[in-house]
Amino acid sequence: MPTRSRWLRIGLFIGLFVLVVAAIAWPLPYYSEGPGPARDVVPRIMYEGKPRYEPTGRLDLTTVRYEQLTGLTAARAWLDDSLAIVKANVVYPPDVPVTVTQQRGVSQMDQSQIAATAVALHALHVYPKQYGDGALIENVVPTCPADGKLYPGDIITSVDGTPVHTADQASKLFDKIPNDQPLHFDLDVDGDTVQETFTRAPCGEHNEKLVGISMIDAFPIDVTYTSEEIGGPSAGLMWALGLYELLTPEDVTAGRTIAGTGEIAPDGTVYPIGGIQDKVIAAQRAGASIFLAPKANMPDLEGVDTGDMQVIPVKTFDAALEALQPSVPTG
Repeated sequence: MPTRSRWLRIGLFIGLFVLVVAAIAWPLPYYSEGPGPARDVVPRIMYEGKPRYEPTGRLDLTTVRYEQLTGLTAARAWLDDSLAIVKANVVYPPDVPVTVTQQRGVSQMDQSQIAATAVALHALHVYPKQYGDGALIENVVPTCPADGKLYPGDIITSVDGTPVHTADQASKLFDKIPNDQPLHFDLDVDGDTVQETFTRAPCGEHNEKLVGISMIDAFPIDVTYTSEEIGGPSAGLMWALGLYELLTPEDVTAGRTIAGTGEIAPDGTVYPIGGIQDKVIAAQRAGASIFLAPKANMPDLEGVDTGDMQVIPVKTFDAALEALQPSVPTG
C-alpha cells in the first residue's frame, strides 16, 4: 500500500505534468508572422458569357500567414529565421472586435476583386463601353450609415422605387433626397433581391452627412472569385492579371510561374502592401521565376536574397502587362 509520502510525490508529479502541458498548449498573446501559401488565381476565377482561354503557366497570389503561438510553437517560431513573433494587438487591434477585423479583411478582398475586374475589362476595351444594369458598390466607408448594411459587390437596382441603371444615376438620385429623409434601396446580392433602408449621418473625413459608399457601373459579365480564407486588398494585381489572361487568347504566362502582390485601384494604379518580404519567400517556395512587386515596396526588399527569381517593380497594371510580354527580355 502506497505511503502518504508516495501519494504526495505522485500528486506533485501529476500537478507538474499538467503545468507543463498547459505551458506548452496554452495560447499566448503573440502570433508568428511568416510566408503563407502561394495560390494560382486562374482556377479561382469563374465567369460566363465570354470565351475562356486557359494559360500554360501560373499566376500566383502570395500571402502572409499568422498563427497564434503556444509555448511549444513559440519556441519553434523563435528558431525559424523565416518567422517573426508579433504581439496579438498587431494582428487584432484591442479596441476592435475580432469579428469586425475579420469582416473588414473580407470586404477589402471583395473590393480588390471589384477593382481587378474593372481594370481587366478596361484593358480589353470591354468596360465601360458595355456595362450591366445597376450601380455596383465598390467600397463602403467604415462607421458610415451604409457600413454593415451595404457591401462591396452589391448592386443597387433602385433608390426609393426609381430604377437605377448607372452609378451616375444613383448618385443623382441620392442628391435629390433631403439629408434627413431615409433612403430605400433595392439590391441585387448574388442574384437575390434585398431591401435596405437608412438615413445619411455625419461620417467620413469631413464629418459630412453621407451614405458612405463609392460606386461604379455594373459589369457586363458576372465574375466570381474564390479567395477562401484569404482577406485584405493585396491580391488585386494578380486577380486583374488572372482575369485578363483568361479573357484573351494571348498567353501572358508563356508557361512560366509568375507570382506577385499589390493593391490595385480601378484606374490600374498599383499600391504598396505589407509583408512584402514574406511574400517574396512564398513566391520562391512556389517556384516562381518572376515576382511582381509594387514599386513603392522596393526599398523594403533591399538586401533580400531573391535567388534566381527576378523581382520586377510595377506602378500600374499596364506596366505589369508590358513587363510580362515574352518577347521583351526579362533579364
